[in-house]
Amino acid sequence: MDIKFTNRLSYKQARLTVLVGFILGTLLSLVQIGIDYASEDASINREIMSLLEISHNPASRIAYNIDAELAQELTLGLLRSPAVISAQLSDNNNTILASVKRPDLQNGGYRVISDFLFGANRQFKDRLFLNHLPDESLGTLQLDVDTYTFGSRFLRRAEITLINGFARSLILTGILLALFYVMLTKPLVRVIRELSARDPRSSEQPPLECPVAHENDEIGVLVTVANQQFENMTTEIQQRRNAENRLTDYLGQLENIVSARTGELKAINSRLTVSNEELEVARQTALDMAQARSVFLANMSHEIRTPLNGLLGMIALSLDSPLNAEQRQQLSIAHDSGKVLVELLNDILDLSKFDAGQLELERIPFDLGSLIEDTANLLSQNAAPSVELTCLIDPQFPALVLGDPMRVRQIVSNLLSNALKFTRFGRVDVRLSTHEDGVRIEVCDTGIGIAQDDQVKIFQPFTQAGAGITRQFGGTGLGLALTFNLCEAMQGRLSLSSEPGFGSQFCADLPLPGHTPAIVPASLPGKVLAITAASSGLAELLGNLLPGWGMEYQQRTVDDSLIGLSPDVLITDCPECLFGLRPGMTAPILLVTAYGSFMPSEEAATLAPLQQQARPLARNALYQTLRRTLQAEVAVVADAQQPSLVLQQRARILLVEDNPVNQLVAKGMLSKLGCNVKVAAHGAEALDQLEHGQFDLMLMDCNMPVMDGYEASRQIRRSGRWPDLPIVALTANAMPEERERCRAAGMSDYLAKPFRREELVALLEQWVPATIAP
Repeated sequence: MDIKFTNRLSYKQARLTVLVGFILGTLLSLVQIGIDYASEDASINREIMSLLEISHNPASRIAYNIDAELAQELTLGLLRSPAVISAQLSDNNNTILASVKRPDLQNGGYRVISDFLFGANRQFKDRLFLNHLPDESLGTLQLDVDTYTFGSRFLRRAEITLINGFARSLILTGILLALFYVMLTKPLVRVIRELSARDPRSSEQPPLECPVAHENDEIGVLVTVANQQFENMTTEIQQRRNAENRLTDYLGQLENIVSARTGELKAINSRLTVSNEELEVARQTALDMAQARSVFLANMSHEIRTPLNGLLGMIALSLDSPLNAEQRQQLSIAHDSGKVLVELLNDILDLSKFDAGQLELERIPFDLGSLIEDTANLLSQNAAPSVELTCLIDPQFPALVLGDPMRVRQIVSNLLSNALKFTRFGRVDVRLSTHEDGVRIEVCDTGIGIAQDDQVKIFQPFTQAGAGITRQFGGTGLGLALTFNLCEAMQGRLSLSSEPGFGSQFCADLPLPGHTPAIVPASLPGKVLAITAASSGLAELLGNLLPGWGMEYQQRTVDDSLIGLSPDVLITDCPECLFGLRPGMTAPILLVTAYGSFMPSEEAATLAPLQQQARPLARNALYQTLRRTLQAEVAVVADAQQPSLVLQQRARILLVEDNPVNQLVAKGMLSKLGCNVKVAAHGAEALDQLEHGQFDLMLMDCNMPVMDGYEASRQIRRSGRWPDLPIVALTANAMPEERERCRAAGMSDYLAKPFRREELVALLEQWVPATIAP
């Protein structure tokens, strides 16, 4: 085997060695040239200065005698120097006595380099004076020198130096190539050729012969290792031949086994095919059952909500009519029972949405603080009279967050309802604060608590902490399961900390990012005195809010002395202490009471100015009350048991509803809100009503005879005659696809049956211009 010359080790080693030697030799040559350059540069100045020194005395005498003829001879003599190209002699009056010049030297091959290294010309001046009068200048001798004479001499020496270095490198390369070839390449090539000539299929490999004089160096070691490998290879080849013989026997046996197994696999494949067909039938059956369940849930929602809407609507209308105490109590119980049934139906439908994977979450900005306060206010009627319900919201909490307000309201409502149900004494607090990149909602109570063993299972549907819970407190066990699923759907977490007899703390961490920072209200200058227990929720609420509103806040208990205190406003949750305080304190009073426990008007009149607000106190309501009180614009409110509703004065409503009971309910509610209502029994009649009248809003039932609400809405939108008319769907189907179906038909909004009067008021405020009835 022949190896290319440039691939041989001797060539590579020589190339590397010569390259290193060439670089070092070049560097040394450059150093020598640099030293020579410095010496040559200095010699230019020395030679010219020596020439000036020799000419100094004659030139000084010539300048002293002002002899132009001798001056001319002297300058011509200076031009005989090869480097001098001009000479000039002038006296002390700058009168030129002699000036001679000759052409520049001819340019040679080194001219450019010489001018670059030494400069093209140099000028020298010598001040002339006599030795006995060194301070008196007699004139000036000036020489112009062309440096090319010196530069060419230097460059020729440098050229010779570099050529010698290159020659030495070439000679060294040849010598090293010969030495490396003899000592390294030749013996290696011999070993390679011997290896190439061998038959690799031969089981007997004779040992390699080591080149002479290489027994103890690397080549000898290589030959020794190769011989050892040959021996090992011979042994392995023999072992492999034996293994191949055994493998041939095994292959024969395997063929028989594979044939038998192939038959078994064919039988198994046949059975699997049958099983797959059965599984496909089962899958299709499951899909049909899921579809049937969705249809059943939609029908169940419609069939249950329709009579519930009539039931709750009629009860609500009856509660607004004159009743005695016993009748009002009975109807209130029936109305509350109906609302519990609606909540149970909603929970079952929501759990079915989780199972079917149909739950969809919105992502819109909303005021979470106000949502919690509104929810707590609605549920405050469920609180026991001895339970203090408080909403504690961080003053720095964002004004708006991003998320699904309806689902967050469900979480808060379920947790708060659960806490109020199991708490008979003490406090129930709803705390809201920011947490990492989201929010934290905590509901803490002082109720019966939950045992450690029961905390694991209470988040399962239809499960409660104990068998006696249902008998004593009621409930289905769906609320916490639904809340847990909602938190997980929002990528959040619901945790529980509880101890029997000491209450419970539910903590919902939800990833709701802030949208709008907290809004700081204007300062309210004034002093507020609170008479309440230091451990009460009222004291904690006022301590968090009032300093941030710029108010001076002090808290006292009933047993503390109030001598010397002159507040601008007195806040208390203890009505019994007011009768003893009023004679000596004239400040306006804000009495915080439980839901439905307002002080009678006769007693309140004796404590005027007095205002009453039910727990829980909302931030905005408290701020507005204090602002009006401090600005002396408050009117005494003796009896504020029922909040006033915003009425829609003479709004023209077209109600499209086929159910007579639902017609009575909706018309009764709208009439009490001051609306002018026209009724249509189906979609075709509604279109006829639109032709003969003008309306501000249309409430459209979806399932009706003759023409349903979907078709009627589509015809109204296609006509283009009433583009700004809001159409709100009234449907008993609470499934999520129903909302999309209504929007696809051209409806503006959606209201599920049964609906409350508060929901109807909110709907009218959104779609009809609102005014306060006189």
